[in-house]
Amino acid sequence: MSDSNHDNPFDAPKPEGPAEPTHLAEPPTHYPEPSAHFPEPPPRFGEPARFGETPVEAYAVPPGTMGVSDPLLPGDPGAAVTAPDGTSLWLNRLGEELVAWLKTLASAAVYATLIVTFGFQVARVEGMSMAPTLQDQDRLIVNKLAYRIGDPKVGDIVMLYYPLKPEKSFVKRIIAEEGDQVRIVDGRVFRNDVPLDDSFVPQDYRSHDDWGPQVIPEGYYFVMGDHRNNSSDSRHWGFVPKKYIIGKVQLRWWPMGHAKVF
Repeated sequence: MSDSNHDNPFDAPKPEGPAEPTHLAEPPTHYPEPSAHFPEPPPRFGEPARFGETPVEAYAVPPGTMGVSDPLLPGDPGAAVTAPDGTSLWLNRLGEELVAWLKTLASAAVYATLIVTFGFQVARVEGMSMAPTLQDQDRLIVNKLAYRIGDPKVGDIVMLYYPLKPEKSFVKRIIAEEGDQVRIVDGRVFRNDVPLDDSFVPQDYRSHDDWGPQVIPEGYYFVMGDHRNNSSDSRHWGFVPKKYIIGKVQLRWWPMGHAKVF
């Protein structure tokens, strides 16, 4: 027996004989589930607060392995990382941002559809029948609300369905409305026996035809192009019903250098 002091009941007895070499304890093959939690850090300056994110669990060193090689140290090919890293959090945020953008785009598409259907429409001029007021390939904004709350007026430039082929649309100027008498003498237009002011029509664009006199029926309009000698209009295919008038040409926005409000 050894003569070691055993007054402390918690000291294990030392075996007799030569001392054996000391070996470090082998790391355990199974670790308990991590249980320690760190509170979510406050957001850094300029970074939005995080909501709804899973807390990151901290890895706790098992008892009895202090000083032993940590199986989860970086660089260990067998290490298993269970906590979400910065890349995962960034991908989650990216997904949320994409969903928000998609919702915004969908809402914008709905609003644009409503505006185009009931409010305004973009149109492109094809041809020279409204020259010099409008030129070929001019881009226009057509106000479709104008004639939902009011009636077309003489002098308005309007977009309308072609009465003989409604799938086509024309741009013309209103010359007379229901109840008016229209007469054309040598290209000169008279409305109720009063000559119209057509000073916007250059001499080279005037016609020399005769038409009428005729009274415009109820619910109809008489339209003409400003290029009087190069326009297919009411002189050729008759009056236009109000329901065929799409809207008022409100703005020419292209070319930018010739933008104009009508």
